[in-house]
Amino acid sequence: MIRICLALVICAMGLGAHAQGRELTALARVEMAQTRIDDIGGGLRVRLGLSQGVPFRVFTLDEPARLVMDFREVDWRGVDPKLIDWAEGAKAVRMGTFRPGWSRMVVDMAGPFAVDTTEAKTDKASGTVQIEVVLREVSEADFASAAGAAPLPGWDIDQPGLPAVKQARQTGEGKLLVVLDPGHGGIDPGAENDGDSEKELMLRFARELRDELMRAGGFDVALTREEDKFVSLERRVAIAHKLGADVFISLHADALSEGRATGATVYTLSDSASDKASAALAERHNRANILAGVDLTESDDVVADVLMDLARMETQPRADQLARAVRLGIKEQGIALNSRPLRSAGFSVLKSPDIPSILIELGFLSSRSDLDHLRDPVWRAAMAAGIRDALEAWRIADAAAAKLVRQ
Repeated sequence: MIRICLALVICAMGLGAHAQGRELTALARVEMAQTRIDDIGGGLRVRLGLSQGVPFRVFTLDEPARLVMDFREVDWRGVDPKLIDWAEGAKAVRMGTFRPGWSRMVVDMAGPFAVDTTEAKTDKASGTVQIEVVLREVSEADFASAAGAAPLPGWDIDQPGLPAVKQARQTGEGKLLVVLDPGHGGIDPGAENDGDSEKELMLRFARELRDELMRAGGFDVALTREEDKFVSLERRVAIAHKLGADVFISLHADALSEGRATGATVYTLSDSASDKASAALAERHNRANILAGVDLTESDDVVADVLMDLARMETQPRADQLARAVRLGIKEQGIALNSRPLRSAGFSVLKSPDIPSILIELGFLSSRSDLDHLRDPVWRAAMAAGIRDALEAWRIADAAAAKLVRQ
């Protein structure tokens, strides 16, 4: 696939004298009166008004067709996507924080519309900027060949504070390095109900679980995200690898449109889901990258590699044992579990071949009782204690198994 980044424009350049006299220190805000998505003859027109100029880039992605606009940086508060999408050619609009210092707007398109022109117009009197992107309908083949984002300088620099560490299988003698993965974040809110979002609830619990493990001693803990930002599924796994994690735990709280599922569930990786509900859940979780506009054209091919399958022959039983320990730890805290608390599915974040990985659905936001529990600090403390006890028990059993393997 040919990858083309259409534009990286410093639209703060060319500001009028009035705007140049202002100190542009705050984030750019969206000017709703200048923001709209319209159908035009043979294509789409996207107009975004900003209170000041910021660097931005524009590109498209395929499968499904999306327009992606990255900014450094935009305050999206108060913006309702429903009020700006007036086009039949636009199926949905999302915006939010994508990574530190960068914001993203994604337009799901009803067809293969390629970027024709991009222009940033500055009002010299007010300093406001209107970005206008015109897209024209093209063939699917032409769209696919032009889709993709070219590398942006500094875009792929590793996150600070993540030292490269190579670590052998834990033996119970040193600290257990646990990587906690609060699901979703930034432009991807996850499930939402009654003013609460999965991304916020999971980040809060991950911080509390980290504190609980650190107080217990015997653990080092890292989070895949420390704030409300988007982290791709591949990046979450890469962080665990870079740190040399002993354990990877992804934290979620989904919502179901049908049924009345309640209680905690612990998932391990499987090529075939243990049931239809688990398969649907994994599909929703794995769509997080698409929702945020990530280019997935080169992801996950290596998962089928024979060497990784061989590595999983040792790792997967360890993950299964960890899942059973977590189920027992939660139960012993008196916390209600799902009627089928141990399940499996093809979650992308669990595909590390050499790190025992599990995903915990702490509950369902579609359940009023589960949502109340997630809001309750006493309940969250008990859940954290149950996971702590499970990790302590698993460390001992896993270390004993490691000695048998060496013998």
